[in-house]
Parts: sequence; structure tokens; C-alpha cells
Amino acid sequence: GIVLVAINPYEQLPIYEQDVIYAYSGQNMGDMDPHIFAVAEEAYKQMARDEKNQSIIVSGESGAGKTVSAKYAMRFFATVGGSASETNIEAKVLASSPIMEAIGNAKTTRNDNSSRFGKYIQIGFDKRYHIIGANMRTYLLEKSRVVFQAEDERNYHIFYQLCASASLPEFKDLGLSKYSYLPA
Repeated sequence: GIVLVAINPYEQLPIYEQDVIYAYSGQNMGDMDPHIFAVAEEAYKQMARDEKNQSIIVSGESGAGKTVSAKYAMRFFATVGGSASETNIEAKVLASSPIMEAIGNAKTTRNDNSSRFGKYIQIGFDKRYHIIGANMRTYLLEKSRVVFQAEDERNYHIFYQLCASASLPEFKDLGLSKYSYLPA
């Protein structure tokens, strides 16, 4: 299949705005510069043409921008699928469970808020190819982080949030104390 190598620039660039989405919409792969929107358009067209499910696999190292790339692909689908202003599906899918970030994100040497989850995002379309819903499944990838952290890294955020809340009555039975951790 198609392979796109993307680099996380760590800042907002004008190459992901609405007008760029419309520029890639309806184009054939290779007619324009390589872009996450070109990959998304190809998947969208093949879904509509062949009436078959499509997959986009986003892979890379910690801090490479995988989650950001997935957000851009969802923004593309929401815009070309007629859902962007109606439901803001991108925001609903990615913000559907904010507690997941606290439970599954940790500080690494490359990223202060690195997701330690694998994510499988399934987007549902109706017969007119408009987004009608989405489902996100997560898979914890680094169980070892629970008991060990490399130098300059931290455990999952939830660990520090629980320790900081140790004095609250509802946490008294957990046996935590404010001295059981050193915040980074």
C-alpha cells in the first residue's frame, strides 16, 4: 500500500488548514505533494468506490506525531464527509474519555505527555459516506512502566495524581502518602 513518512514539527503549520483539506479532496494519489490528507483521500475514495472497509496504520516512535496525524486524518474525513460543522466528530472521538490520558500517558525523554497506548479508531459512515459515529479502543503497551521508569522518565500520570490526592478521605484506604513519590 501507500506509505507516507511524516515528521512532527512540534508547532502548528498552515499545511493542515481547511483550504488544504479542500485542495486534496477529490485528487488522485500522486497528483499533489505527499500529505496525510492525500492518504486519507485515497482511503475515502476507495471506501466509496469499492464499498469496502479501509485502514490507515499510523506508526512511529514516541513523540513522532502519531496521534496528531490521526487527528488530521479524522478532520479530513469529518470535512469531506459533511460532518465537520455538524458534529465535530474528531473532537468527540479523541476527547471521549479524558481519563484515558491520565491512565495511559507518561513522561518519556522525548515527550512529556506520551501515550503508552496503542489506539484502534473505527469510524462509521452511512450510505452517503457521512460520518455517523466512531469507536476508539486502546491497548496498554507498556506494563513495565508500572514498576520501573528509566532515568528522566515518569510513571503514568495517574500515579502522581493519586499520590497528590492521598489526603482526600476517599483515597485513605489506598495506603498512599504525599511522600511516596517525587514529582518531576
